[in-house]
Amino acid sequence: MGDIKIKITDRDGAVHHLSAPTDMNMNLMEVCKSYELPVEGVCGGMAMCASCQVYIHTDQHVGERNDDEEAMLDDAYHVKSNSRLGCQMPITQDLDGAEIELAPEEP
Repeated sequence: MGDIKIKITDRDGAVHHLSAPTDMNMNLMEVCKSYELPVEGVCGGMAMCASCQVYIHTDQHVGERNDDEEAMLDDAYHVKSNSRLGCQMPITQDLDGAEIELAPEEP
């Protein structure tokens, strides 16, 4: 399959163009952490903390929120209609060219 390209805007407004493998069973949170972007992922990717919340700014099909993700976002800060948890977004060809922004840290 190969790598995909993702554009991520960090909390300071800096834009990062990342390359992510589709054949390693990674999620968006793990890719961000591998590039040392400020994504906590305190719960280790179990959809239990929302510290990897992102905003999706493109029309790529990124899947639907599952029940655990919905529940976590119901209690999180800075949630928007385009909010997702990075840990719940597997790296697939569907994300190629996606534009994503890191959500602000919780207060």
